[in-house]
Amino acid sequence: MSKKGRVLVAMSGGIDSSLAAVLLHEQGYEVIGMTMKTWDYVSSGGSKKETGCCSLDSINDARNIAVNLGFPHYILDIREEFGDYVIDHFTEEYLSGRTPNPCVLCNTHIKWDALLRRADKLKCDYIATGHYANIREENGRYVISKGMDLSKDQSYALWGISQESLSRTIFPLGQLTKAKIREEALKRGFVELVNKSESYEICFVPDNDYRGFLKRRVEGLDKQVEGGEFVLEDGSVIGSHKGYPFYTVGQRKGLGIALGYPVYVTEIQKDTNRVVLGTFDELARDGMYVDKLNMVKYENIDGQRLDTITKVRYNDPGNPAVIEQAGHVMKVFFGNGVHAIAPGQAAVFYEENDVIGGGWIKSSFRQNEVR
Repeated sequence: MSKKGRVLVAMSGGIDSSLAAVLLHEQGYEVIGMTMKTWDYVSSGGSKKETGCCSLDSINDARNIAVNLGFPHYILDIREEFGDYVIDHFTEEYLSGRTPNPCVLCNTHIKWDALLRRADKLKCDYIATGHYANIREENGRYVISKGMDLSKDQSYALWGISQESLSRTIFPLGQLTKAKIREEALKRGFVELVNKSESYEICFVPDNDYRGFLKRRVEGLDKQVEGGEFVLEDGSVIGSHKGYPFYTVGQRKGLGIALGYPVYVTEIQKDTNRVVLGTFDELARDGMYVDKLNMVKYENIDGQRLDTITKVRYNDPGNPAVIEQAGHVMKVFFGNGVHAIAPGQAAVFYEENDVIGGGWIKSSFRQNEVR
């Protein structure tokens, strides 16, 4: 056993997770690589060739790194639990008129748990991934903070990890930029990894057609929901749509509505199969309620009001907000209106670069609607 300990590294076959394993190996850790098989795209009924972290090519790329450096590599099949939890949740959320975030859910409820269970069986002290984020211990808490490369920062996707899991997690790339990682990979002769294209798609919807996925997943769905009404904010009916699950808050393209000015989806009304459209200004909300919280930097902030920068989606740069916790719900007030707050997405609260915590957006409100 290495003096630094044994670490189980999640290896997707891409440059980031591969270099994470390489760096830990060079730093003297006893590394064991593991690639998780989460999904077979063929089983979704799609026609596109399987790509990304679940493909045979990616599994082989990860294994080749391990073989070349002389450490073990395993494949962990979690397709059943992934499908039961992540994909069922994905489908149910759209059918509830919400917009899910399956990658965050998978990270925090499937991958970390699966890795830790296998780490225990392999007597590993730690687990590690190729995420661009940092962890430190402060005041008895394990705190996630943004990665050095802010353009690649992935702290938003990690808010749901428990304190116990964070205590055993290493992010080797937290203090590196993407450019530096490419440079280090080239130094070690990993040219194919540097030139490998990166996938930003949902692994089980690699053609980016979530509507087609839902139709294949729920037999007869399109017939059940077609013909609903497009309405304006005042309730005026202006046309019919293809079914409320096929639209998301903030959507502008693909509406098939011409009013002489741009309109956006401002609300999904599942019970009446209505999709509300409005102008960009009408898309703005002054606040939101966030539930199913996981607090990271602080155990809780009940009774306090904190100034934060709050993100309402992955690529959101963040907005100034005051947060106020009441039990398992966070009330969030934005200083300026924020557009396209979609129920079902994750909200993450930051104090400078530190993750205070996060949760799932339950609903949004305008100032005159605040309860």
